[in-house]
Amino acid sequence: MSITVQSDACVGAGQCALVAPDVFDQDDDGIVLLLEPDPQGSDLEAATRAVRLCPARAISLAP
Repeated sequence: MSITVQSDACVGAGQCALVAPDVFDQDDDGIVLLLEPDPQGSDLEAATRAVRLCPARAISLAP
C-alpha cells in the first residue's frame, strides 16, 4: 500500500501524527508531513486508521 498526502488540503488537526507517528509528522504550521510512503505491518494499520480519522481527507491510501 502506498500513502499520498495533499498538504494543501490539510487543516492541521494532527490526528495522523497522533495515531501513526512513524508514518506522519507535522511541520511548524501543523501541516502533515509524510515520513513513510510505503508503511508495513503495524505502521500500515496505524496509517489506515489515520486516513479514516483525517477530517480534511488530505491523506489517501492506494494499493
